[in-house]
Amino acid sequence: MYLLLLLPFTILAQENDSYILSMSEITVKQGHNDAFVQGVKAWKECYTENEGENQWNVWHRMQGEGNVYVLTSAMANWAEFDDESADTAGKNCRNIVLNLIMPHIESTKYNVSRSIPDWSSSMPEDTGLVWVTFFEVQNYTAFRNTVNAIRDALKQSNDERPGIWYASMGGDRHSADYFVSNPFSKFADLDKEVDGIWKVYENIHGKKKTDELRSTFRNSVVDIWSYIYTLKKELSN
Repeated sequence: MYLLLLLPFTILAQENDSYILSMSEITVKQGHNDAFVQGVKAWKECYTENEGENQWNVWHRMQGEGNVYVLTSAMANWAEFDDESADTAGKNCRNIVLNLIMPHIESTKYNVSRSIPDWSSSMPEDTGLVWVTFFEVQNYTAFRNTVNAIRDALKQSNDERPGIWYASMGGDRHSADYFVSNPFSKFADLDKEVDGIWKVYENIHGKKKTDELRSTFRNSVVDIWSYIYTLKKELSN
């Protein structure tokens, strides 16, 4: 399992096609952060020196319990899971995973999601952090209708705020069913004042319809939570 965490899949070139997102959530042991980071750097150096071609991103979670990193990579389709052969570069560097990374990991969690292009916009190239909001849903039809209504209101307002939506493909019983990743270049961007999505909808449809839609949305979800993740460029490829 640990070897799979650092044998990432090839990232996609197409921005408008739906793709499968592979996510490995790694909790690092207390006091082991520096050693873990140095281990990942050593693995990345070994992988690139062996002319490995795969690409991935490493994100560090800002809030919440534990010291958590998330390794993400993308696949075009499920057929790529049928390829059981790991690339040569990954095989040549597996001892680094065993000796310099595994001893510093407390736990791991692996999930797979699919992007939703109809709800999404492209991720800026200068993304340095993402605000990710997760939704545990109980009424999928009402939830999807709400998101579609909000997206339509944003389009009518010529509001091109970036964000990529994903639908989870299985996983823990109480894990998120959907999540949206909103990118920012730097933390200072979070200080910029912009209308919230409900205000955008209200400007077009009025307060009564907004209150009705907000009530429908609240009844469609069980729980909502969010985290900020910073991109660790020195660990990504």
